[in-house]
Amino acid sequence: MSEDENTKRREKKPRSFWRELPILILVALVLSFLLQTFIARVYLIPSESMEPTLHGCAGCTGDRIVVEKIGYHFGDPQPGDVVVFRGPESWNSEFVSTRSSNAVIRGAQEVGSLIGVVAPDENDLVKRVIATGGQTVECCDEQGRVLVDGKPLDEPYIQMDFPFTPGVLTCDTELKSGRCFSAVTVPEGNLWVMGDNRSNSADSRFHVTDELMGTVPVDNVIGKAFLIALPPSRFGTLDSPDIQGQ
Repeated sequence: MSEDENTKRREKKPRSFWRELPILILVALVLSFLLQTFIARVYLIPSESMEPTLHGCAGCTGDRIVVEKIGYHFGDPQPGDVVVFRGPESWNSEFVSTRSSNAVIRGAQEVGSLIGVVAPDENDLVKRVIATGGQTVECCDEQGRVLVDGKPLDEPYIQMDFPFTPGVLTCDTELKSGRCFSAVTVPEGNLWVMGDNRSNSADSRFHVTDELMGTVPVDNVIGKAFLIALPPSRFGTLDSPDIQGQ
């Protein structure tokens, strides 16, 4: 090879950034899709049902939580876990699609959902696991606590609940407390879930008359919420307390 040819090769310009940019974007989108599908996903809290653990309300800046999807491949959800799940069919009566009626915009929304920049168009909910398959849950004992297999739960995260006054407003008085619900034995493979804001959560109690007695199939669970990512002032991990004291 001649000296001129060597010189030309050394002086050959590197590939233009603008030519590489589409490849970089494609790689980033593929990685985002894989991450969101198999490892973890960010969800926005839209309601007050998990206050004060998770903040959310109409018109406010709700918490954005990170939900990991790997752990439950090696074990089932446990009491105390905060989980995101697809609402059973009977829980979908109040679900309203967020997709546009415009076909082009709707298509863009679906693509955005695949890569995690747009929320999925499904009834995804976040609640805390209270009881698992085979356990019996009911409310309340003489102190107004939820019972699982006859033992009261330790729930330090509860700050909002229906009034309960021993001797005045309980499950045995003429005027019953809003906390009360009859005993339900959770079917195997299912979960009984409740919001931390007990006075404002359409959870298992709200759906107790459906075919699953208000329970949620474990197969519907998307993952475990373990981190509040945004806003920065709310950043922190989410605990999974041993509420049953086992």
